[in-house]
Amino acid sequence: MVSYKTISLEGKMKYKRYTAYVIITTMLEETVLVAAVLWLLPRFGINIPLWGLILMMIALGIYACVTYRLGKKALDKKPIFSPDVGKRGRAVTPISPTGYVRINGELWRASCSSSIGAGEEIAVVGMEGMTLLISPVGKANHECRVNTPLDNH
Repeated sequence: MVSYKTISLEGKMKYKRYTAYVIITTMLEETVLVAAVLWLLPRFGINIPLWGLILMMIALGIYACVTYRLGKKALDKKPIFSPDVGKRGRAVTPISPTGYVRINGELWRASCSSSIGAGEEIAVVGMEGMTLLISPVGKANHECRVNTPLDNH
């Protein structure tokens, strides 16, 4: 049996590794920026003043902070392994016979034997591999399937 403390420690370790990774990669990016501005660009006759370098480093630091926060949110989000049959969502792209749908904020590849326009509400009727079999809402009994290589013969 896994205790709550074990789960809590695993979560903390995940964030520590992620934070260490972000700090190391940001320092490497800043080092490359400084090397390019002070060493590489002057070789091509491009001279950027010190205040310009400082502004670029600050902008890169802000970018790293924003992507760190977004990445941390992604680590917290519990993945959907497979939406349940009957779950509803919206078509992101036209589906004719394949396209993409969004269900609970997750983007999925989907297939349906009828055409569905972008933005239309859909319902999941099944799953084949990692492709959802869908139907427009109101037509839940409509036959939807994935075209397999055997269908082309």
